[in-house]
Amino acid sequence: MTMTRQDVISVLGRVDDVAIAEIIASGASLEELREAWAWAFGDEALMSQGRPLPGTRVAALIDLIEPDDEGDLADPAKADPGEA
Repeated sequence: MTMTRQDVISVLGRVDDVAIAEIIASGASLEELREAWAWAFGDEALMSQGRPLPGTRVAALIDLIEPDDEGDLADPAKADPGEA
């Protein structure tokens, strides 16, 4: 099942439309996006939990959601809730 804009927002919070389009175009599932988020922003590395390394699609999502610099996507858990 193809992810929707709302699916992406439910995992990442508010992100720009280009990022949402790229994530949807990746063909990844909602579960893969959740896994990518956990790898990118989890407090503890999933490897220490005995999880295998992420697959190709999840790795591509990690590249899309990890911030490269301050202007890119950021950890939604640290976003300012007062931003509009």
